[in-house]
Amino acid sequence: MAAPKTTNNNSERKFLGRLSLPERTFVADALRAETVGGVLLLLAAVAALIWANSPLGDTYESVRAFHIGFEALHLDLSLQHWAADGLLAIFFFVAGIELKRELVAGQLRDPRAAALPVVAALCGMAAPALVYVVVNTAGGGSMNGWAVPTATDIAFALAVLAVIGTSLPSALRAFLLTLAVVDDLFAILIIAVFFTSDLNFAALGGAVAGLALFWLLLRLEVRGWYLYVPLALVIWGLMYNSGVHATIAGVAMGLMLRCHRREGEEASPGEHIEHQVRPLSAGFAVPMFALFSAGVSVSGGALGDVFTKPETLGVVLGLVIGKAFGIFGGTWLTARFTRAELNPDLAWADLFAVATLAGIGFTVSLLIGELAFEGDAALTDEVKAAVLIGSLIAALLATVLLKLRVRKYQALVEVEERDEDMSGIPDVYEAEDPEHHRRLAEIYERKAAEHRQKAEQHRLKAEEAAQQADEAAHHAAGHGRRADDTGASRGDADGPA
Repeated sequence: MAAPKTTNNNSERKFLGRLSLPERTFVADALRAETVGGVLLLLAAVAALIWANSPLGDTYESVRAFHIGFEALHLDLSLQHWAADGLLAIFFFVAGIELKRELVAGQLRDPRAAALPVVAALCGMAAPALVYVVVNTAGGGSMNGWAVPTATDIAFALAVLAVIGTSLPSALRAFLLTLAVVDDLFAILIIAVFFTSDLNFAALGGAVAGLALFWLLLRLEVRGWYLYVPLALVIWGLMYNSGVHATIAGVAMGLMLRCHRREGEEASPGEHIEHQVRPLSAGFAVPMFALFSAGVSVSGGALGDVFTKPETLGVVLGLVIGKAFGIFGGTWLTARFTRAELNPDLAWADLFAVATLAGIGFTVSLLIGELAFEGDAALTDEVKAAVLIGSLIAALLATVLLKLRVRKYQALVEVEERDEDMSGIPDVYEAEDPEHHRRLAEIYERKAAEHRQKAEQHRLKAEEAAQQADEAAHHAAGHGRRADDTGASRGDADGPA
C-alpha cells in the first residue's frame, strides 16, 4: 500500500503509513469523484428496486428489454445489454487508466509496497470463490457463479462512507482504492478467460488491428477526440462481435495511455483523460447499468430463497465472510512474513473494518452474475438479489465497525488536513521545511502582538472601571456624610429650647 518507510531496522517497513503528498492529492481527487458517483449509483439501485417491485413493474421489464441498434452490425441490443456491454466499457476504460497509473506512478510501481495490497486483493477474491464452492458442493448447487462474490465496488463502498458520515484516514482510503484497482484487474481477467464465447477470429483480428492503430496514434502524440472516439467505437464493436466480452476493449485502451508525467507536465495524458471521463463513468455509465440491472423481486419468498438456495447463499456468504477474512487474513499473514510494521496510529481492527467494507460487491458482481447464469433468467435475478443482500449486510457490518473508531479517524484526518501556515499544503508534509516554520513564527508573532494589544486594552478598561468604581464609592460616601450632617442638625433643632 503506502511506500515503505525505513525504521531503525531496514528489514522492517511501515504498513498503512502516510502517503506522499502527490499520491494523497491524487487519491483524494479520485475518491471524491467516486463518492459522488457512488451516491448516484445507490440512488439508481434504489430506483430500480422500487420501479421493478411497484405496480409499474411490467414497464420496467419492457423498458430494459427494448431493443435498439444496428442489426447489420449484429448490434441490435436491449437497453440492459447496451448498459452492460456498452456503458460498462467506459467504466473499465477508467479502470484500465487507474491500473496503468498505479503500475507506473502509483502504489504498485514498487514491488515491496505493492506486495500487501496485491496479496490482499488476491486473497480477497480467492476466499469468496472458495466459500461459494464449499457451499455449492455441500448443497449440490451450480458452480457457474463462483466468480460472482469476488468483486469489490469502490463507488458503492465510498457511497456508504458518505452516507454514514465517516471519513477514513488517507492511508486506509488509498488501501481501499488500490484493492479495488487490483480487484478490477483480476475481474477483467476472469471475464476474458471464463466468459468468452465462441471466437470470431476475423472480428477479433479487426479489434486487435484497431487497438494497434490506437496505440500508434498515442505514440505519435496525435491529438483530437474526433479521431479517438470513432476509433474506440469501432474497436468496441469488433470486440463485441469477436466473442470476447466488449468491456475488454475499454480496459485495453485505458492501459495504452501514458500515465507518467514528463518534465513540466502538471498531469500526464492518462490522468488528464481520466479526469475528463471519470464523471461520465461514475455519474452516468455505472448508475445507468445499475438502473437496468438491479431491478429484482424483493418479495418475502424471493428473500427467503436467497438464504436457502446454495447458489445465492454462496454469493451472500462469499461477500460477507469470504471478502472480510480473505483480505484481512492475506494482509496479516503477508505483513508477518515480510516483517512490515503496522502504522502505530492504526490497529488491525481498522484493516478488518475496511476488509468488511470491501464486501460490497455491486457493479462487477452483477455483471458476472448475468454472464454466469445467462439463459436462466430466474436464477440470474436470484443471484442479483443475493448480491444486493450480501452487499447490504457487508455495508451494515462495516458501518458498525467503522463507527466504533470514528473519533480516532476524525482525529487522524484533522491532523492530516491541518494547514496552520495557510500554504495550501498540510503541515505534516512540511515538518522539515524551514520556510514552514518561519511562516508559523510570523503567524504566531502576529497573533501574540494582537493578544498583547488586546490584553493592554482590557487592562486599561479594567483600570478605568476601577477608577469609576472608586469615584462612585467616594461620591456615595460624600452623600452619606451629608445625610448624617443633615440628620444631626435636625436633631439639634428638635431639642429643648
